[in-house]
Amino acid sequence: MIFGSISYLNLLPFQIFLKKNLPTTQSKQIFRYKRDIPSSINLSFRQRKVNGAFISSITSSKSKCTNLGIIANGAVKSVFVIEGKEEIDKASASSNILAKVLKLKGKVIIGDRALRYHLDNPENGIDLAQRWKEETGLPFVFARLCYNSYSKEITAIANKFSKQKIYIPQTILKREAKAKGVTPKELLWYLRHIDYKMDSKAHKSLKLFLRKSRKL
Repeated sequence: MIFGSISYLNLLPFQIFLKKNLPTTQSKQIFRYKRDIPSSINLSFRQRKVNGAFISSITSSKSKCTNLGIIANGAVKSVFVIEGKEEIDKASASSNILAKVLKLKGKVIIGDRALRYHLDNPENGIDLAQRWKEETGLPFVFARLCYNSYSKEITAIANKFSKQKIYIPQTILKREAKAKGVTPKELLWYLRHIDYKMDSKAHKSLKLFLRKSRKL
């Protein structure tokens, strides 16, 4: 099985969960990772180069998906529109469309570099998930865990992850924080803004977003 994973800090708990739950050598041999930016993972999934992946919510409507997503119920701290010349983030899919839905103009910036930007410039930029919450009263779904094969295996992984609270070992926490240019404390603070389980409000929000995006 080849699994596509967004190479941002927001999926660190899920990546740790996968490593913990593939304990045997045989399991690790049949499970391979492909990590990349969201737009590239979307393409790999569409071309069936990966069997399952967290794909952008804007591209997920015709896919078979699990009960997991990357969700923010308010500020997400890693997706912004910054005042200035209008510019999309080539790594993004959903966030570029969300900015248009919200009628916001400027530079879209997502992911770990957006988090670092916010930590350095906390007063700058419009948090897109926060603005969506203010306008709709709903959380925003940035991505969903979907599959095109290995349905039983991927669904089982999703169900198990949704029931567990993931502890991040200090060694991994320090390593990932250093690699991304943040402190361990900032990394843990950031992850508190991310939810993963698709509840009724998340499903309602996704339908609303997709409906609004079709009108652009």
